[in-house]
Amino acid sequence: MSNKGVLIVNLGTPDQPEPAAVKRYLRRFLSDARVIDKPRWMWLPILHGIILQTRPKKSAKLYQEIWREEGSPLLIYTKAQAKHLQELLPDRIVRYAMSYSDPLLGAALEDMIKLGVTDLVIIPLYPQYSVTTTATVFDQAMRYFLQQNTIPSLHMIHAFHEHPRYISWLADHIKQELDEQKSIDMILFSYHGIPVSYVHKGDCYPVHCEQTTALVMEKVGDVPYQLTYQSKFGPDEWLTPATDETMKRLPQEGIKHVLVVTPGFVADCLETIEEIEGENKAYFLDHGGESFTYVHPFNDDPALAGILKELVENCS
Repeated sequence: MSNKGVLIVNLGTPDQPEPAAVKRYLRRFLSDARVIDKPRWMWLPILHGIILQTRPKKSAKLYQEIWREEGSPLLIYTKAQAKHLQELLPDRIVRYAMSYSDPLLGAALEDMIKLGVTDLVIIPLYPQYSVTTTATVFDQAMRYFLQQNTIPSLHMIHAFHEHPRYISWLADHIKQELDEQKSIDMILFSYHGIPVSYVHKGDCYPVHCEQTTALVMEKVGDVPYQLTYQSKFGPDEWLTPATDETMKRLPQEGIKHVLVVTPGFVADCLETIEEIEGENKAYFLDHGGESFTYVHPFNDDPALAGILKELVENCS
């Protein structure tokens, strides 16, 4: 039995597209102080008294629209990538976990220890580092091992926003769409946003987003492009420009044909399927846009597992 393991970790998803399941998921997610950086005495009454009483029902309807027979797209694709990676690394034990839904990170780590893993690589499936995503994985892993007598040699992947194969994959898929569409006026890179206050405290996330975008465009060539941030939550100031406001504005500036890519997501989920392909596409077309092309992330493409394999081997 191998004593080396790999654990890939994504954010999470409700286990059913129903209000009760969404409420469980949101309670875990929005209770994390890394995600919502506010005093607990201020935030928790808002979370439990308002948000968890209203948002689950609305979000459940959105999940129902993207749900598949096998379950949530994010879970389906994360399972697929773990399978691909296991095939590429037959001498290692490969598992997947979620930060805020089953299989939870702690349970996956316990499984690894029971299987005798003494050398473990943990890969958060976020190309760009953020305190709201990557750091939460590190927190949960350390919290688990604080309670254990047996701790394997740990290798934590910080980011892969500049990985050559990741950049090439994005650039190649963009160029393929440019060749097929032939009338794209602008490429829009939409990344999940975070509050500006997090950046002031040292989060390097927007720098990573800018670096990814610049490297991709070096390969794509001379095409107009813009970087935006989506998924604003709450009243705080978030990174700008906002994807939704940009979509409404672009047609008035003569941009009628847009190509959208979401490099911060390795798999389609509510934020890409509903928010980008649904909501933001509608904003663009309703304000005078003529064509909206979305470049899907890796999803179940084994190319992502190939990148993850390199990350693992670089830890050896």
